Amino acid sequence: MASSPATRPSAARPRSRAVAARAANVSRRFDAVNAAPQRLRLGRASRLAQNRDFTRVRQRGERLVLGCLIANWSRLPAGDGPKLGVVTSKKIGGAVVRSRARRLLRESFRRHQHEFAQPVELILVARHSIAQKDFAGVERDFLTALHRAKLLKN
Repeated sequence: MASSPATRPSAARPRSRAVAARAANVSRRFDAVNAAPQRLRLGRASRLAQNRDFTRVRQRGERLVLGCLIANWSRLPAGDGPKLGVVTSKKIGGAVVRSRARRLLRESFRRHQHEFAQPVELILVARHSIAQKDFAGVERDFLTALHRAKLLKN
């Protein structure tokens, strides 16, 4: 005898808050200009990975030091999307601290990637002070640096 979906024990089980939040499209933001949601992903096409890319941006681009990060960037043609590279040296701490710093910087970029006035290649270098900061502090330094560099809309 086959059971219907309504009588299965797994169908009657309530969903957790985390599952419900994911189901509610938490990863999308509303763009008031286009009135369409935008994906907030950081895929392979949005990453700088090769040494020559980092070298090119550092040599030809601009630089700004602020708070817990150093931002190096160069502008891209209008058709491209923004790209990110993250550098964390052993000076800021052990592997756990460096991984946390990379996650915080990537998340800051991911949340604000659609707010750039023009596409850029951006390299974020974590400074020693990032080890003591929470996400809100890292995001504040990130946004302040981008505003000073005039890379964001408005």
